[in-house]
Amino acid sequence: MNTIHDRRERGAAVLRRFSRSTTMTLLCVVLAGYLALGVASSGSFLEGPSIRTFLRYLATPVLIGLAQMVALCVGQLNLAVGALGGFTACLMGVLMADQGVPAGVAVAAGVLAATAIGLVTGLCIVATKINGFIVTLGTMTILQGAQYWLVGTRTVDGYSAGLKELGRAAPLNVPLVFLTALAAAALLAAFLYRGTAGRRLLAAGGNPLAARLSGISTDRQIVLAHTLSGLLIGVAALTATASLPGVNRSVGGDWLLPSFAAPIIGGVALTGGSVAVLGTVLAAFVMRLIDAARAQFSLDPSWVNFLIGVVVLGTVVGGRIHQTHLEKRGGSRGSVPPAPPPSDARPTAVLPHTGGSG
Repeated sequence: MNTIHDRRERGAAVLRRFSRSTTMTLLCVVLAGYLALGVASSGSFLEGPSIRTFLRYLATPVLIGLAQMVALCVGQLNLAVGALGGFTACLMGVLMADQGVPAGVAVAAGVLAATAIGLVTGLCIVATKINGFIVTLGTMTILQGAQYWLVGTRTVDGYSAGLKELGRAAPLNVPLVFLTALAAAALLAAFLYRGTAGRRLLAAGGNPLAARLSGISTDRQIVLAHTLSGLLIGVAALTATASLPGVNRSVGGDWLLPSFAAPIIGGVALTGGSVAVLGTVLAAFVMRLIDAARAQFSLDPSWVNFLIGVVVLGTVVGGRIHQTHLEKRGGSRGSVPPAPPPSDARPTAVLPHTGGSG
């Protein structure tokens, strides 16, 4: 009987924590925002075609948010998210339209190229010991030039009709590209929350010194994080190429801000050591709602960026104020308590010695 009572108490405690979490707040915002848009559009926003369109163009924000989240979890920033995504999308389009490469081969080449560029970026950061901000800034500039070299001022739209049809496919009224993004999120969550490699990644980001003392190579984790980030950007480029009528040099140009906004609003700490997969997905949903509202009410796009920027800045400042408050309160008691993990983020744990090098 005591065991059953203890389980109920633990379950109630979990529910109470979830009800006060960032994830629960975002979930409420998503539901309220979607219903509000449905009412404002006289119900048309809740119809099948509108739902499919909404979810189809939600896939890419989810994926680029997850790509940035992986870099953030080791305390890195990836400024090349948009440039790499745009270059990869244009590479796929050019291979299919200009070179006659089969869609499957072109897609595989694009995703592998994005993954390889992520790997090279991580290796450059580790080898040169230059801050990831500077390295990814340089990568962004190079890739923007490469994207322009591929397509110039034209729009490439003569690529595989099968790929475009795949972008419009919606089994059970749910777009296939959105299901692809959800599958990527689920696999990433399993890797980070359940896998040993994922726990090492979080340990290296949360406390690099303790991780090195435990035998975890922080350099390897940085390379792994950027490689995973590149892979997710490659998948995002695939969903964008399949969903858009054509690709040009503007693809990826507006990805950078949303890529940071989704994980930060979702509850990921900029200092590393935490992830929030579900929070990132829900935050991407919120930003897509804002974009849908802009289209519904014909708002100036600059106001959307302004609103997202204010929310991101407010989230970062609010988190910093909360952390400072905790440190002051802990200091008055003679110790500094650890900061609570955000929403569905998992706390960093130092792993036992694994024999790796620092």
